[in-house]
Amino acid sequence: MVVKSEDGRELRSFKFKDEAEGQEVRAVERRILLETLANQLPSDAIRFSSKVAKIEKNENGETSLQLLDGTQILAKVLIGCDGIRSPIAKWMGFTEPRYVGHCAFRGLGFYPNGQPFDPKVNYIYGKGLRAGYVPVSPTKVYWFICFNSSSPGQKIIDPSVLKNEAQKMIKGWPSELLNIIDLTPDDTIIRTPLVDRWLWPVVSPSGSTSGVVLVGDAWHPMTPNLGQGACCALEDAVVLSRKLADALEVGPASLDDALSSYCKERWTRVFPLTIRANLVGALLQWENPVVCTVRNSIIIPKLVKLGPLLEHTNFNCEPLERRGNRFPIN
Repeated sequence: MVVKSEDGRELRSFKFKDEAEGQEVRAVERRILLETLANQLPSDAIRFSSKVAKIEKNENGETSLQLLDGTQILAKVLIGCDGIRSPIAKWMGFTEPRYVGHCAFRGLGFYPNGQPFDPKVNYIYGKGLRAGYVPVSPTKVYWFICFNSSSPGQKIIDPSVLKNEAQKMIKGWPSELLNIIDLTPDDTIIRTPLVDRWLWPVVSPSGSTSGVVLVGDAWHPMTPNLGQGACCALEDAVVLSRKLADALEVGPASLDDALSSYCKERWTRVFPLTIRANLVGALLQWENPVVCTVRNSIIIPKLVKLGPLLEHTNFNCEPLERRGNRFPIN
């Protein structure tokens, strides 16, 4: 891991073997991850482009879903893992995620003949502006630019405009970052406002109710400052799967208890992480020149320790065991 200032000066270089043995950072392209997971399912198990129009509970306690195309689905257990704008979360009483005051450009630089970078994370810090890049494959490099903004701004979908804005924002920064953006295909560059939702005890709705449960960003959207959003969603999936498998061995009547147990267990993990990610982002987005000078000359070079910095990644949810379903659920 390498940290630089906006003028390209190296502030600190970390080696895991020296400062946090056993730790590692792995960057995975989201598309590859999703395809890998989907390929483990039967070919007809996933219905794409199927937005939920209406959710109701029937007299048998089942959840009825009506899709925009008119299709109706009945489910004994409904798992809402439909992202930060989840209609299922809204139906359960959750508020919209809160804008945190930062936006981000993100993209994938493409090097058809092979990318030239070492397998490490590179961060560049400016004033109210930061960026980073990391290889995700032999030919692709993920990059981001995070900047302060008083409002989310208008949605821009023209990739040429997005690329131009991103490059203007970091004009004069290290050339390798500008080159990565230059080599970013139009269909991979996005600009999004950063949002989160703090699951305050008592105040926030439960993550499960009457056979309906939330997973990932639908329940606990967090800012990407710790790189744990997708990781937590995968953790959710493993823990929930185990709870459901245990419940099915007892009988369908125990399903709600299983969902409630999942929420209690996961809340202790995701609530602190959401807050921590938010606070880390606020600190990294400092604009004050004096504070940024202290950060670059003292905090990063002398005070930051890699082990505590990555402590939040130390979570072991144990592998899942294959089990037969005695009580199939939809």
